[in-house]
Amino acid sequence: MRLKNKFRGTGSVCSLFCCAMEKNWMPGGEPFHIRKGSVGCLLIHGFTGCPYEMRELGEYLAERDITVSGPALAGHGTSHIDMAATRWPDWYATVRQALDELKQECESVFVAGLSLGGLQSLHLGTHDRDIRGIVSMAAPVGVRGAMVPLLRPLVQYTPVKWLHKYHKSPPPDLKNKEALNGFVSYKYAPMACVLSIIDYMRHVREDLNEITAPILVMQGTVDHTVQTWCADAIYAEVSSKDKELVRLENTWHVVTKDFEKLAVYEKIYDFIRKRM
Repeated sequence: MRLKNKFRGTGSVCSLFCCAMEKNWMPGGEPFHIRKGSVGCLLIHGFTGCPYEMRELGEYLAERDITVSGPALAGHGTSHIDMAATRWPDWYATVRQALDELKQECESVFVAGLSLGGLQSLHLGTHDRDIRGIVSMAAPVGVRGAMVPLLRPLVQYTPVKWLHKYHKSPPPDLKNKEALNGFVSYKYAPMACVLSIIDYMRHVREDLNEITAPILVMQGTVDHTVQTWCADAIYAEVSSKDKELVRLENTWHVVTKDFEKLAVYEKIYDFIRKRM
């Protein structure tokens, strides 16, 4: 059986899972893996997104001898219909497996995630003491507003018929409108998954104080997808002694693809390099 797609970058390259060779991936939706040095970094994409969001960062790190792994979360990278059958434990199972595989080939590992991927990086950090460092980019850890008291009951008691409905997703939140060209993500999101991520945020935030690994928290000063207080909450509530909060002045939500992406890549590499 041969791979349907070619992965860019140099080094030994392979898919994360055997099923990656069989799925009908959207162009850019496929997982990637670039084997380089003994230091590895797991790169986790966001909600309704795919490894496309993290691939350029992955190539940047690989050029600097970092082994990178960019999995496609369960239900992502193919069709929003596939996503409807998944919930946050399925998304977490994807990154847990990918991290375990990365640990088998690298002496030390880091995790870096965007949005939902950032939330998952935090979740991994609460359970895995082997992680050398965490990068959380525009991660949601809660919502505020008049509807908040209603959200938790919705997660538990919403009728099954309604859960199978979809809502139209807004365009990726990018200040750089040119970056929207060719951007790969779902145009619709299953309501069941929207409610599941709300429950996931609560679950992860309750355990933030269990994180002790070095952590880099980044978010744009303007973010129309995740409320900007989330970065402050993460920074304040983790138990890490080695921690840094970076605010990006010319970036919106998708920090890996916006105007300051190269500064983001450089900051992440510097974070890893100093803690190898």
